[in-house]
Amino acid sequence: MTRPSAPRATTPEELETLLEDACIVQDMDAVRRLLDRDAVLDRRALLAARGEEAGTPTALWARERRLLATPRLVLQAGDTALSVGAVINVMRRGPDRAWRYAICTVPNNERST
Repeated sequence: MTRPSAPRATTPEELETLLEDACIVQDMDAVRRLLDRDAVLDRRALLAARGEEAGTPTALWARERRLLATPRLVLQAGDTALSVGAVINVMRRGPDRAWRYAICTVPNNERST
């Protein structure tokens, strides 16, 4: 039995949506697949991580933070894109033509109690 391939972002906007989906279902493997090999994941109030360590957002979920794909502006130059919304993200298109995060910022939007 073959396993279905992981979704790949064909546009920077689609990458934002795939990250939102991965966070909603709390799928760390899916988050890892959306990051470039040397990506930086800035989790604001959490520790910033690089590369392989970046795909471990369990603390993000434990603190009940939510990520919403809300890009208001996407600027693209060749294989690099900048997404501006509640946060700013930088994406790169790889040799396989899939978009991945080079710098990914998760907003600090904890629920107030």
